[in-house]
Amino acid sequence: MNHHPTPPVPATARRTRPSRTAYRHFHRIETRWHDNDAYGHVNNVTYYAYVDTAVNRFLIDNGLIDIARSPHIFLVAETGLTYFASAAYPDALEVGLAISRLGRSSVTYDVAVFRTGENEALAAGHYVHVLVARDSQRPVDILEKIRTALLPLVVDARNDAG
Repeated sequence: MNHHPTPPVPATARRTRPSRTAYRHFHRIETRWHDNDAYGHVNNVTYYAYVDTAVNRFLIDNGLIDIARSPHIFLVAETGLTYFASAAYPDALEVGLAISRLGRSSVTYDVAVFRTGENEALAAGHYVHVLVARDSQRPVDILEKIRTALLPLVVDARNDAG
């Protein structure tokens, strides 16, 4: 009997590299000189900033939040990315968005970063937003106006009152 522990399976082996067809909205991102790290590629942390920008820009552009005055704001509850390939300055990128769960007070986005013109994601994962009252920071039900505007991004049947 083999008593050697089984090595962990790398995340890239557990998750398939998604294509553009899995996403409903795209936001263009121009890489910046300082996005590159000492290894000559966009640093992993920078991908999270790209995703955060894409999600919030969608909400702002669609009149769903006013970051200075809305009585309700979205806070990030969870994020995670799997990396498949590297980007580097001066690449032009696009962040793909889809919604896999639209709950009572939370939204789970499926997200991916693509090099412009390419079909396979450089990185992909999830991003969870919770709608809260600005003053109390406590979760509130997603307003009907917001829910209606998010519906075109929904790609899955896991939508409920949770």
